[in-house]
Amino acid sequence: MKNIFYFLLISFLFINCKAQVKINTINTSDLKILLLKDTIQLLDVRSPIEIKEGFIESSLFANYFEDDFFINASKQLDINRPVYLYCRSGNRSGKSAKILQEKGFQVFNVLGGYNQWVKEN
Repeated sequence: MKNIFYFLLISFLFINCKAQVKINTINTSDLKILLLKDTIQLLDVRSPIEIKEGFIESSLFANYFEDDFFINASKQLDINRPVYLYCRSGNRSGKSAKILQEKGFQVFNVLGGYNQWVKEN
């Protein structure tokens, strides 16, 4: 009986564990090269207050903290083209990337976010 209980417990844990979603990443140096070569979909997921302090030229904006984040983002994006996301440091953009990827977008999280961009430029 004890063995059956452990078997069921382990089975339950395996069934309920979500598979880790792999998010593509890009560093700010490679992003800079892409921005020079092509018009890309670059999404800034920071708040309006943060954006006032500066942003990467050609960025689109959708605040991760707003309830309608996905709706605001998807209205601006072409699902058939890759989307590059950034925030202040890379945390929110990673979470945003998961949301968009689950909805069918090909996404890349910018490592280090806007802080890294400012350091390098």
